[in-house]
Amino acid sequence: MKELFVYDRTFYDNGLSCIAGLDEAGRGPLAGPVVASAVVLGADLYIEGVNDSKKLSEGKRRELFWELVCCAKDIGVGIVDSVEIDRINILNATKAAMKAAILDLSSTPDILLIDAVKLQDLDIAQHSIIRGDSKSAAIAAASIVAKVLRDSIMLSYHQQYPQYGFNKHKGYGTKHHIEMILAHGPCAIHRRSFAPLR
Repeated sequence: MKELFVYDRTFYDNGLSCIAGLDEAGRGPLAGPVVASAVVLGADLYIEGVNDSKKLSEGKRRELFWELVCCAKDIGVGIVDSVEIDRINILNATKAAMKAAILDLSSTPDILLIDAVKLQDLDIAQHSIIRGDSKSAAIAAASIVAKVLRDSIMLSYHQQYPQYGFNKHKGYGTKHHIEMILAHGPCAIHRRSFAPLR
C-alpha cells in the first residue's frame, strides 16, 4: 500500500504543491445519493492502511475515515440526490458531485487525480487514472471518505424506511432489496430511472 503514496509523491516531486484525489461512492445502487469526495493528503503524510475502499472492511474504512478527517490537509464533499440523478443521469450526477466536492475544498488544487472520470468545464489540471483508487493514495483516501459518508446516509435512511433494509445493502440491487421494492413499491429515495424501477 505504500506504493500508492509513492505514486502521489511523483507529482509533488515535479513541483506541484497541492494534489487532490477525487472519487465517488454510489453510482450503482437503486436508491440513495451519489457521494463524491476530494482529499488533499499533502506531500509528507503517510497513513498506514489507506487503500481502495472496496478492499477494506467496514470497520477499517471507519477507522481510516477518522484518521483522514484528523490528518488530511483538506477534504471536500459533494452529494447529488436520487431526484437529480433521475433528472440528469448517473454519469452527469457523478460529475456534478465531484465538482461540488472540489468547490468544497478550502483552496484550489494544482491538479486533480480522478478515478476514471474526466470533468469538463473545469479550470484545473486533471489526470484521469483507470482503477485510480488502487494506484493513488489521494484517490484511495477519497474513496474511503465517500464510501463511509454514503453508508452513513443510507443508515439514516434505514431509520426512515426500515422495510427496505438499507442498513444491509445500502441501496444496491440485492435480491432482498428487489423483493422489498416489489412488495412495498419504491420510496422517495429510489432512482426511478434505474431498472427494475423504470
